[in-house]
Parts: sequence; structure tokens; C-alpha cells
Amino acid sequence: MQAKLIKTEEEYNNALKRMEVLFDAQPDSEEFEEAELLIALIEIYEDQKYKIDAPDPIEAIKFRMEQEGLKKIDMTKYFGTRGRVSEILNRKRSLTLAMIKKLHKEFGIPAESLLAG
Repeated sequence: MQAKLIKTEEEYNNALKRMEVLFDAQPDSEEFEEAELLIALIEIYEDQKYKIDAPDPIEAIKFRMEQEGLKKIDMTKYFGTRGRVSEILNRKRSLTLAMIKKLHKEFGIPAESLLAG
């Protein structure tokens, strides 16, 4: 295989098909090296073509609240007063750096998601 950037959907699909053939390649073989290179080229194409933006920070918080079965009152631990919780969840007040750190540490919400707003 000649290494070149993947530029079209057809080339992408061909690369995926080739990866299926190379999937069980043995380490230290030519096929394995080809697979490694092909993986890198596929990732570059996917990052450019199918980029996924970080979720909205408030939606990420609400989603995690739903997952954890938390109510607004439970969020006073992270935001302060009930009024501040309401302001943040209604997008009338921004998250502070301290809030972002707490949410990231406690809930595992990616910092880049919380900073996106």
C-alpha cells in the first residue's frame, strides 16, 4: 500500500476494508506496520470529517444530574445557594473555575465540556 492522506469517503471506505484484512496482523510484520499507518490515516480523516464538538456545559451537568438521580437542591454543594443553582442551570450565570473543578472531580465531566460555554 502506498501511504497517502485519505481525502474522500470512497478512500475512507477502502481504508476501512483494508483494515479488516490487516486486523489480525502479527507484530513486527509488514502487515502490522501497514495497519498502524492506516489507523493513523483513518484517525486523521475522521478527526477532520466527523469532528464531535464538546457538549454544552449546562446540558452535560443536567445529564449527569439525571444519571445520578440528583435534584437542583443537591447541586448547592457545588454552586452555593439555591438561587445560584437556578441561575446557572437557567444560563443566567456562568460557571466559575472553582465550580468547574468540583464538577470535574466529583462527576468526571470533562473539563473541556465545562469550559465550552
